[in-house]
Amino acid sequence: MKTAVALLALGLAGMSLQAEVTKAPFGTEKNGKPVEMYTLKSPELEVKLITLGARIQTINAPDRNGAFADVVLGFSTAAEYQGEGGRYFGAIVGRYGNRIAKGQFAIDGKTYHVPINNNGQSLHGGLDGFDNRIWSAKQLPDGVEFTLVSPDGDQGYPGQLTAHVRYTLHGPSLKIEYSATTTKPTVLNLTNHSYFNLAGEGNGTILNQKVEIHADRYTPVDAVLIPTGELSSVAGTPFDFRMPHTVGERIEAANDQLKIAGGYDHNFVLNGEAGTLRTAAVALDPASGRLLRVETTEPGVQFYTGNFIKDGQMTGTGGKKYQHRGGFCFETQHFPDSPNHPAFPSTLLRPGQTFHSTTVFSFTAVQ
Repeated sequence: MKTAVALLALGLAGMSLQAEVTKAPFGTEKNGKPVEMYTLKSPELEVKLITLGARIQTINAPDRNGAFADVVLGFSTAAEYQGEGGRYFGAIVGRYGNRIAKGQFAIDGKTYHVPINNNGQSLHGGLDGFDNRIWSAKQLPDGVEFTLVSPDGDQGYPGQLTAHVRYTLHGPSLKIEYSATTTKPTVLNLTNHSYFNLAGEGNGTILNQKVEIHADRYTPVDAVLIPTGELSSVAGTPFDFRMPHTVGERIEAANDQLKIAGGYDHNFVLNGEAGTLRTAAVALDPASGRLLRVETTEPGVQFYTGNFIKDGQMTGTGGKKYQHRGGFCFETQHFPDSPNHPAFPSTLLRPGQTFHSTTVFSFTAVQ
């Protein structure tokens, strides 16, 4: 797998062809607002994005024999993305991706309250997060830039926030660049919530796929999935993915953290310097040879194994029913509940500052 990553890096260096970008309607969301789709296509990859949630709808990537399959979980209509269970699939989540304990935090001595929507906590921005908004879109030569203006007080968050998410396709690599500014001090944690199945969406579970995460530490959680504040070593635990392991190898181990989350749903503290683009994780489907490499400037990545996907309750873009643990997420991010943990990397954004973050999803196939 290490060799595969090195080969991928060499291959990316030679890719310079500009992607083809096209636009088409994608129906309407639940309030009747039109949704648009943008298709980005290179010889190595095809990506479809929609304005509802500035989300990734599909990524078609080749296997070792050149056969393409959609490797992200998603739906054929906007309504399904707004339905029970499907809301975060492929979306940009915010203002604050992941959890904030009890839906409250303080800035400069003032306490703010945001909606509770997950077991007494606030998750992914609250009841009406960025995943549920229609973003404006501007076509670029090799991609799309989505923009959302979130007003002061939106879901309880202070400041008018202007967020931009730029997707560009370069050969086999989808680059996501985030930026944001605010009119008042606020907290911000933007990420993409795509579910990956490298065997193809709807093709069983991800338990036999191999994962490698470049992290010596992770953040353990309490009974409601809020970090305890510790940065614990992964050594000697089922959270040690410094060498590749299949997802299913230790997911049912007698480990309190796995029992709390019903699998993996934890933030990993990435090695290397935050703010620099470096490899966060690598995943491989041995059966097809499809390999995903994730690079990011973020300090952490949430590895989530689709623990709350219920068997047969959702039908994907290919017409197949999704299974429990039918996809995994690599949510590049700042740590969960950072506003309430001063020792964690700060998520505070002040007027005059610009938030920047980059994540790259790259796909290749190995023999």
